Amino acid sequence: MSEKDLKNNVCKNEETEVRPTCGPDGDKGQFALDDARRIKVLSPGMLVFKRFVRNKLAITGIIILVTMFVFSFVLPLFMPYSESQVFKHDEAILKEFAGAMYNEELRYFPVEGREFSKSAQAQFVLALTSKSETFTSGTDSFTYVQEGDNFYIISGTSKVADIETFGGKFTLKPVSNAFVPTDAFTDACSAAINAKLDSFDFEGKTYFIGKNGKNYTVGTMETLALASLMVYDAYEEKDVALTTNFDFRYISENAINDGQASFDYDGAQYTIVNDGDITISKTESGTSVPVVGVSNILVSPIQNGVFLTAEFKAVVRDAVINKLDKFSFTDESGKETEYVMDLVHKTYNIKTLTVSRLITMYEAPSSDHFMGTDANGMDVLVRLMYGGRVSLMVGFVVVFLELFIGVIIGGISGYFGGWVDMALMRFVDLFNSIPFYPIVFILSAAMDSMNVEATGRIFLLMAVLGIMGWTGIARVVRGQILSLREQDFMVATEATGIRNSRRIFRHLIPNVMPLLIVQATMSLGGIIITEATLSFLGLGVKYPLASWGSIINAANSIHVLKEYGFIWIPAGLLIVLTVLGFNFVGDGLRDAFDPKMKR
Repeated sequence: MSEKDLKNNVCKNEETEVRPTCGPDGDKGQFALDDARRIKVLSPGMLVFKRFVRNKLAITGIIILVTMFVFSFVLPLFMPYSESQVFKHDEAILKEFAGAMYNEELRYFPVEGREFSKSAQAQFVLALTSKSETFTSGTDSFTYVQEGDNFYIISGTSKVADIETFGGKFTLKPVSNAFVPTDAFTDACSAAINAKLDSFDFEGKTYFIGKNGKNYTVGTMETLALASLMVYDAYEEKDVALTTNFDFRYISENAINDGQASFDYDGAQYTIVNDGDITISKTESGTSVPVVGVSNILVSPIQNGVFLTAEFKAVVRDAVINKLDKFSFTDESGKETEYVMDLVHKTYNIKTLTVSRLITMYEAPSSDHFMGTDANGMDVLVRLMYGGRVSLMVGFVVVFLELFIGVIIGGISGYFGGWVDMALMRFVDLFNSIPFYPIVFILSAAMDSMNVEATGRIFLLMAVLGIMGWTGIARVVRGQILSLREQDFMVATEATGIRNSRRIFRHLIPNVMPLLIVQATMSLGGIIITEATLSFLGLGVKYPLASWGSIINAANSIHVLKEYGFIWIPAGLLIVLTVLGFNFVGDGLRDAFDPKMKR
């Protein structure tokens, strides 16, 4: 036997063992990839794979999706920042420090232990307007005396007894044991009520009667409060109590109105110096110490609990009077601070440069933040990575949920047919008739009212998308199984006595899987767009979690849309690339599973 015959014999033996490794001339390894004799012995899965890898768009899609998964699930592990980390920086900004205005409203200072209510203050203002010397508030009566310019002493009734009426008789009930009404007092009170008088005199005292429904009250008139336009400013915080003390203010204002140079209060002597600004000083061991400054300009701090000295307020008043737009003040430590003053309506807003801890909002891309920061001071690149996790996870979970429900409903409907098919298809029609977005709006409102946390909203979002989107897959599975159940292999399963569930899920469904894989791949992109849309509308993922859709939501402001493209453009590009990747892969799988594809 010649060498050529020996080589041909070897190849024939190999061909009988289905080992197609010989070429037409007997040489091994010379078959082309698309050679018909080679394709005949490839498995269906290998055929699909070979067709898929020949598709350049499909490979491009795979590369895009792998890149997206690495970007979303791997790179965050190496980032120094967390998803919700807020970045801040120190910056000197003009911040409101105090406000100043000419005092045009009366300020009230009640006697210690007494109260002058807001409603009584309003009635007092009305009495001043109408020039009435008395006024009432509720069951209480009041009167006032003008002690000086815009300086009033207000007196009010101090109730001594309640008067009850029954059958035309009056019964007095004292409010304290200190007052014991006599029969003569009761008769005088009854006569005043019958005469419809507001007051009566008894034993050298004037008593006032107030009406309380069907009953009455009786009391004496006592000094209650003073009202004044004068503004008192303490030089030291320990003297603040003097500025609101009724007795001190009463004595000092009377002294100022009378032009006195000094007055005594609580065993101490005080002097008054009026050189444009009125200063009240206390004499201690022969030394005069400024205690209170008096003016008609009210200067108050913006923040509660901040004490402004009378010296500072004097400088502010001077700036207000001279209509300055800025001034400087040197404190006790010798530190000089510049202040800027703006007039808004009737209020002077006093501002100064203050170093504040601010959120780093809308910072442009830099070496610290490659894609800048968003409106909440968070790193945009890190938010994009974690947002990709949410978007991709939602897409895959929803697709698996749709496949799970759709395969079961469609498989049972297509296999059994008849009334079962009719009932299940009407159930599918019922789901198709449910309006998607109104349901999502209602569920979102319900979750907001129940304060569902951000992570819980993601799972509920996936459940809603999956439950509302399985009907299309169910119809596809049903249509395929209706044609497959009549084929010979199904007749064989029936002849061998295999149970229905095994026929459906072990013999029919695997034959539908190629189509389901294509449909699922094509649906992934649509689900990601739906999630992005819901998040953009504020119905999906909530702060502080991120998704690509919620990141784009920052562009709902025209200012952000025009000025801060680095906030929303990357998220939009990632959505476009991911959806294109899934569509390319879906198209590639569809072409690879097509048996009529040209080889």
